[in-house]
Amino acid sequence: MTMPQKVRLVDVGPRDGLQNESQPISVADKVRLVDDLTAAGLSHIEVGSFVSPKWVPQMAGSAEVFAGIQQRAGVSYSALTPNLKGLEAALEAGVREVAVFAAASEAFSQRNINCSIAESIERFTPVLEAAQAAGIKVRGYISCVLGCPYEGEVGADQVAGIARDLHAMGCYEVSLGDTIGTGTPGATRKMIEACAVHVPRDRLAGHFHDTYGQALANIYASLLEGISVFDSSVAGLGGCPYAKGATGNVATEDVLYMLNGLDIETGIDLDLLVDAGARISQVIGRENGSRVARAILADR
Repeated sequence: MTMPQKVRLVDVGPRDGLQNESQPISVADKVRLVDDLTAAGLSHIEVGSFVSPKWVPQMAGSAEVFAGIQQRAGVSYSALTPNLKGLEAALEAGVREVAVFAAASEAFSQRNINCSIAESIERFTPVLEAAQAAGIKVRGYISCVLGCPYEGEVGADQVAGIARDLHAMGCYEVSLGDTIGTGTPGATRKMIEACAVHVPRDRLAGHFHDTYGQALANIYASLLEGISVFDSSVAGLGGCPYAKGATGNVATEDVLYMLNGLDIETGIDLDLLVDAGARISQVIGRENGSRVARAILADR
């Protein structure tokens, strides 16, 4: 299969990247991060999450972040909305795209959202119906597609069935997440092939964590399968509180550097992206998780 000539990167740093930080991050700093990513040329940015602050304290204030960012025409600014209450809050904040999430393993689903996979899918029905009535796009996430911290290996057919259900419900795109980063290129290709039986490849996206150092290899394998959308996080921010040992998402800078080397168009300025990652890394007081960014900054 021919590699795509153009790839869309979805930067999940402002939501997935920051949600597990223990120290408070101001609305102003979150707004600056989103604006920096916009300036760098990202066409899709996951800005926040409309969930209970009791469960994800760092996402409190997402409405204020949406109110403060400088939205650019042609850029999608999305939010995670796990239930109808979250969707209603997102709509009130003027959000035009939301996301729902399911797990590919029963154990992870129970520990993450306290219900079975089937129950989680059922919960999405009113969310999808309300979103469609409001003209809002809905993206679907599936976590643990290449491994679960509680169950181990996850079958490709299991993932494919959930992808089929989310697509049939009206999710315009289904993001396949290697939450604990144990996936390998061979397993990645097998999983994508299984999903593509039910969902067109141009409606599938990859979401890889780099715990085992396989994220870029898995993205390359996905490119070979015709996948042209990938989630990534500026400066490699993020992790998963329910997946012990899971490191951050693959760094957007590292993915972009690889794609540039493959002459694949993204519309993103690497230097501006590196600046964005350096700024937020300084804010949260941790080393930049992007090897590419660290190398570029060291050479300046």
